[in-house]
Amino acid sequence: MAKEERVTVIAFVCTHNACRSQMAEAMARTMMPAEVEMYSAGTKPAPQVDSSALAELARRGIDARGLRPKALRELPSVDWLITMGCGVSCPALPCRHREDWGLTDPTGGPAAAYKACADAIEHNLHDLRDKLCQERDERRGV
Repeated sequence: MAKEERVTVIAFVCTHNACRSQMAEAMARTMMPAEVEMYSAGTKPAPQVDSSALAELARRGIDARGLRPKALRELPSVDWLITMGCGVSCPALPCRHREDWGLTDPTGGPAAAYKACADAIEHNLHDLRDKLCQERDERRGV
């Protein structure tokens, strides 16, 4: 019998879960291996996702259906906790790995600011995918 592949859970966290963390979650869904689950949440969730963030995702052809701001308490147990650079501290969330991506918040800025933020997220997601694949290969003894 084949050994069941362990699912890796990633949470993207920022203050309002309205812009950067939402873009990261949606973009990660298109870039991560099948054995990875993505979530996002905020320490003080906004009432809705930033419309300009949704517009940037649409411009990139990324499905944003189902995105909504969520509180930290809605997250499952996570393996990777990725904060967006807004000074968010999540000591109550145990995890195996933590990273802070230090992203500038484009909220309220021009479309170019959202594009730059999404470009930075995409770059970071490529790096994260490489780390996840390496971790998976190590578990498999490859």
